[in-house]
Amino acid sequence: MKVQKFSFSDAKLIKSPGQDADIYVGNLVDERDGGPVTIGYGRYAPGQSLTETMAVDDTMIILHGRLSVSTSDGTVTAGPGDIIYMPKGQSVTITTEGEGATTAFVTYPHWAEAHKG
Repeated sequence: MKVQKFSFSDAKLIKSPGQDADIYVGNLVDERDGGPVTIGYGRYAPGQSLTETMAVDDTMIILHGRLSVSTSDGTVTAGPGDIIYMPKGQSVTITTEGEGATTAFVTYPHWAEAHKG
């Protein structure tokens, strides 16, 4: 792989697999590129909620808007410039506030492979 720069407009957003909420993800680098991590962007519409057990270690950077991540340990709310780390195996509920949120993410290992199986 070579050094690459990406912008939000490079992401081809698809509905986040396995859920019905108005939440979309777009991988920019993933298992098809031969790297060890998946990176991409996410878009969460206003008033959305997603509950899942993390199949991968996920680091999410909030670019615009606000969202909350709740676990059995409590809730963290994040806005532009904040980073949320969600470890593999943790049950989380991600909820958008206000206008929704745009995020960038890095997962290890690749989330698409982890959801296959």
